[in-house]
Amino acid sequence: MWSSDDTTLRSRRAVLLAFVGSAGASACGFQLRGQATYAFRSIYVNAPAYAPLAVELRRALAGSGSATLAATPEEAQVILDITLYADDKQVLSLSPGGRAQEYALAKAVAFRVRDPQGRDWLPPDEIVVRRTYTYDDSERLAREIQEQRLLRDMQTDAVAQIVRRLQAARSPA
Repeated sequence: MWSSDDTTLRSRRAVLLAFVGSAGASACGFQLRGQATYAFRSIYVNAPAYAPLAVELRRALAGSGSATLAATPEEAQVILDITLYADDKQVLSLSPGGRAQEYALAKAVAFRVRDPQGRDWLPPDEIVVRRTYTYDDSERLAREIQEQRLLRDMQTDAVAQIVRRLQAARSPA
């Protein structure tokens, strides 16, 4: 049986460990993601409405920032033009039998941020995200699922990079 002194001692140890853990985490630079702050009040995403990247980008902007999404370019202070969105798949290596053994995936997104008058808030930029994976014909379905998961993760990574770069956008002088 535990006495009340043992229980108090355990409680104090738990509090002390929690404090030391949080102090250690903050000392290494760890910080929870907060709201993104932008130099603009509203943004219009100029991309096909139902494209997966555009949907995820609009969701990310609506949920993490100081700017609101505008329904039309005329209502927005800035316009995010998605000028290129492309996926690429290349064979990296072949088996001794001449079959593909390893693939490289690439997702490229080119964009620019401008105001309705056409002045650049951010110069045209491009994000390229790459991943590789091994392939085995005997596990075809599993590898196809893995490829789709990698493409979704790459898209999420590209969206996060765009959101971060939007924080650097500044009004033209």
